[in-house]
Amino acid sequence: MNEQLYPLLSKIRSPAELRELDEEQLVEVSNELRRYLIESVATSGGHFGAGLGCVELTVALHYLYDTPHDRLVWDVGHQAYPHKILSGRAENITTIKKIRGLAPFPKREESPYDTFGTGHSSTSISAALGMAVAAAEKGEDRRCVAVIGDGAMTAGMAYEALNHGGDLDTNLLVVLNENQMSISPNVGAVTKMLGRLMSGPTVTGIRERSKSMMQRDSRTWRFMSRWEEHVKGMVMPSTLFEELGFNYLGPIDGHDLPTLVRTIRAARDVDGPNLLHIITEKGKGYAPAEADPVKYHAVGPFDPIRGVEPKSENDQPPPTFTEVFGEWLCDMAEQDPALMGITPAMREGSGMVAFHDRFPKRYFDVGIAEQHAVTLAAGMACEGAHPVVAIYSTFLQRAYDQLIHDVAIQNLPVLFAIDRAGLVGPDGPTHAGSFDLSFMRCVPNLVIMAPSDENECRRMLYTGFKHQGPAAVRYPRDCGSGVEIDKRMEAITLGQSRTLRKGRGTAILAFGSMVQPSLEVAKRIGATLIDMRFVKPLDRNAILEAAANHKLLVTVEENAAAGGAGSGVGELLAAEGVSVRILNIGLEDRYVQHGTRSECLHLAGLDAEGIFDRINPVRPGTDVRQNAAQ
Repeated sequence: MNEQLYPLLSKIRSPAELRELDEEQLVEVSNELRRYLIESVATSGGHFGAGLGCVELTVALHYLYDTPHDRLVWDVGHQAYPHKILSGRAENITTIKKIRGLAPFPKREESPYDTFGTGHSSTSISAALGMAVAAAEKGEDRRCVAVIGDGAMTAGMAYEALNHGGDLDTNLLVVLNENQMSISPNVGAVTKMLGRLMSGPTVTGIRERSKSMMQRDSRTWRFMSRWEEHVKGMVMPSTLFEELGFNYLGPIDGHDLPTLVRTIRAARDVDGPNLLHIITEKGKGYAPAEADPVKYHAVGPFDPIRGVEPKSENDQPPPTFTEVFGEWLCDMAEQDPALMGITPAMREGSGMVAFHDRFPKRYFDVGIAEQHAVTLAAGMACEGAHPVVAIYSTFLQRAYDQLIHDVAIQNLPVLFAIDRAGLVGPDGPTHAGSFDLSFMRCVPNLVIMAPSDENECRRMLYTGFKHQGPAAVRYPRDCGSGVEIDKRMEAITLGQSRTLRKGRGTAILAFGSMVQPSLEVAKRIGATLIDMRFVKPLDRNAILEAAANHKLLVTVEENAAAGGAGSGVGELLAAEGVSVRILNIGLEDRYVQHGTRSECLHLAGLDAEGIFDRINPVRPGTDVRQNAAQ
């Protein structure tokens, strides 16, 4: 780090050194931290807007709390880049999301300052409360802070934790960092309520000034506290948090560092559950991010002077599966007025921007509330609507009970468009869709499909949409193969595979994203290749025929090998009494860390090279000893 550009920040190797500074120096530290964050993310890419919005908060918390002895828990983790810089990782911040670099979110193995691993939203209050309860039980003098924001208050889990925490005397500070944004603008009645709280500066000013003048045990304090409740009831729309048992402070300007330090210091020294509500601006300090916080939520490398620039027409890759889904959704909605699109706060990520713009009355963003999204769809289906739930694989995990109980048991026609299936690359294991085939395959009534290219994706979406029961189409965070897209709406016969290549000795049964690399391997070793298409129902006839005519069956999937599609093939063969050698290739029993998607696939052995290396030593006609010698 350049000491001339960052004279204070360059000397901070840990929060302990930050705490040695005079309080008057914190504003300059914040200014340097914001500039360094802009410079570093412009170099490497990464989550951007949320970190810019919580620079002052990060400085204040590390200055006032004895971290890491005091526990600081960040929700989601998008906001944690300034935290990583202040906690000894400044020199490595440009490695974030890169293979063998810093993790994109807080990670316990990476630093003692990362007290709780995150990635999914709305876990911070529960985790910090658990830490506080454990510390109290052991008699440890430890303070615990949960920082929640960036849309995480739209999820029910946050209120479950507040409901519990407010009923305890545990020392806990919840900082509600309200910026009106997750990735997209926040939605829902609670968000509107919090927004209205921002318009109460008079009450807030009276409150803060009075608290600074009074002692908590004075008669005046007790009187003013009672008076305040009456005034808030008249001026503010809600006392939700105090009704839940939290001492509510705010709202205050989260970029006013002196006020922030003063208020957090007061909250730190008050026993019991406290909630500090601060107002911040996502992208603060970088004009393009302030103007377009959605675009600058997460970015690739960019020129900090010009900002993020659109790719040229000559640099356009094939459409992603996400884009294919988004286009199909609009095409299908034109044909069927009963189609309803649902997303848990993933409008941009799931490719639903055009659908939102063209069919706003049939678009439902429920916030970060995956459970509600699935049961909402079930309710719609009960009344004759045709709901499509666009959801990331890793987030569907949070709605597994609703998938089973509310949709599958009732055999309701809900289509799940499951994005980010398999390895996602830079976001790492918290966002990888490694388990959906395993956890869905055992659910009765559910049809599961995996497309190998753009046209297969459209046909499967249509097949699932027209199916009179629950169906799922899962696809990766990746581009398609570049085939010319056929926009006709055509269904596929349930459970029907397609043979792409006939060979001898070995038959490769590939699922979804693994078809293309498996095709390379099949050509190289002269094997049969079958695009299985369906994980459930499996193509029984194709599997039995392959077993009868080949000495080795190989299944390849971008999912956990345990309980996945390959396991289904093995179960079918066992049930039929067929004995044939079978090799299941999939994700091994470990988490694949972050890197580019291609790097992660290589590490997992799921690129063409890795698939060949697994098959070649055991395929018929191969001299294993000769291969070992080579």
